[in-house]
Amino acid sequence: MLILLKEQEEKNMSKEFKTGIVALIVLAMSMWGYYFLKGENIFQPNNRQFKVEYSNIGGLSKSSLVTINGLKVGKVDEILFDPDPMKRGSLIVLFSMDNDFEFSKKSVVKIYSPSPLGGSNLAIIPDYTDENAVSGDVLQGEIESSLFTSIGERLDPIQTKLEHVIVSADSLFKNINNILDKQTIQSVKTSVKTLEYSLADVRKAIQSVNGIVDSTSVNLKETMRYSRNFAENLSNVSDTLVNADLGGIMREAQVTLLTVNSMLKGIDEGKGSLGKFVNDNAMYDNLTNVSKELEQLLREMKLNPKRFVHFSLFGKSATPFNQQNNNNNKTNQ
Repeated sequence: MLILLKEQEEKNMSKEFKTGIVALIVLAMSMWGYYFLKGENIFQPNNRQFKVEYSNIGGLSKSSLVTINGLKVGKVDEILFDPDPMKRGSLIVLFSMDNDFEFSKKSVVKIYSPSPLGGSNLAIIPDYTDENAVSGDVLQGEIESSLFTSIGERLDPIQTKLEHVIVSADSLFKNINNILDKQTIQSVKTSVKTLEYSLADVRKAIQSVNGIVDSTSVNLKETMRYSRNFAENLSNVSDTLVNADLGGIMREAQVTLLTVNSMLKGIDEGKGSLGKFVNDNAMYDNLTNVSKELEQLLREMKLNPKRFVHFSLFGKSATPFNQQNNNNNKTNQ
């Protein structure tokens, strides 16, 4: 009986022991899951912690990721206000790294937003020109402008200019309202009507010009046709001139001119009958005298015709010659 009781107790203890072990395992898994969701790995404790100072963390929160070239290497542990009275309002971000990647103290830790709707993370921009950073060092911090921040920064000056434009437009409309009284509006209406009449006159003038152009287009076509015929005739004449022996014609003309020059030279030198006639002064004087005597003879015949011809049926004698009448250019009849 005792043996059975001992066996029963051993079985009960075994069940309680197993239940306790399972409860411990569940508790451990729950704690691990809790810290895992917070971004902590209790099986791999953080071995390095760094500090960064910011004036604005831009949505950064505890447990935000820390990355290098996009790879997660740690998390944000805590965000505190700077205790230094000279830096009142500044924030100190403590982050730890679970990666052994080495970088220098000149590396920059930048706050960035992976998406417009998500939170902010830290990105380490590594530098290798100085001694390696060790746990507890203070690194340089920067804030990357987000999409909305950059848009806001660009919209701010536009908004200012737009406000100035709106104010100017408001002043302009007020001045226009002050100017556009009833009399001015009536004047504007009258001007618009006058402009309409002017446009109608211009339209009529354009129609008249179109009519003139249409009427003259026929004459212009005829002129163009005559011009084309003239150009064709001119082309034919030019072809004839090209085909003509202009060189032979010029040579013949030159020979003719030389002959004429020789003839004129002979006449000028008194050679030949024509040369003697042109250059002999005695012949010129004789011709002049003959002309004068012929003129006197004709004058005498006109004044005293009966002196040269006398005819009478009754035997009447001719009137005697009167020299005085003749000198006075009077007839002796």
